[in-house]
Amino acid sequence: MVAQMNNQNPLEPQGNGEFIAQLAQFSTVEGITNLNTSVSSILSGSQSSQALQASTLVGRKVIVDTDKVKVDTSADFKGALNLTASSPNVWVNVYNDAGSQVNRLNLGQQSSGLVNFTWDGTDASGKKLDAGTYRFEAQANVNDTTTAMKTSLPANVDSVTLGQNGGEMTLNLAGVGSIGISKVQAVGQ
Repeated sequence: MVAQMNNQNPLEPQGNGEFIAQLAQFSTVEGITNLNTSVSSILSGSQSSQALQASTLVGRKVIVDTDKVKVDTSADFKGALNLTASSPNVWVNVYNDAGSQVNRLNLGQQSSGLVNFTWDGTDASGKKLDAGTYRFEAQANVNDTTTAMKTSLPANVDSVTLGQNGGEMTLNLAGVGSIGISKVQAVGQ
């Protein structure tokens, strides 16, 4: 702007209106730059707050849609399945980490909705199994067809990974792997 004023034709100087318009444009650009800086600062503070909140989940259980988790068989293990329609027969097959079926939980007739189940950590003969990773396969007879159902299981949070460039934070769950924090249905059991 100073260079423009120094090099303008003295016989045709820039009008006051044009000069004021340029000043207003400079002021607007500066305001936008300051606004961007403020928004970036707020976003950074928000991400720090989310990271702090997520770190409090380490060592706790969260409920997520999964079929495989690490189980401490010294206590009853509780899970749930989402039954899409009423069924005369609902069951959950339990598989060990090697893929062998170790038990079947017969839940009988159930109405549609959330159906809770409990596994006592034993095999089909009643023998207590070792702690480890187990897979839970929920099924139901719906309209004379065997249908797979989604399971919601508790998993221990081992660590939290912060999102890159404003991305979602992920929880690293024992026996499950990494999932986005938005996939958590509940905290605790």
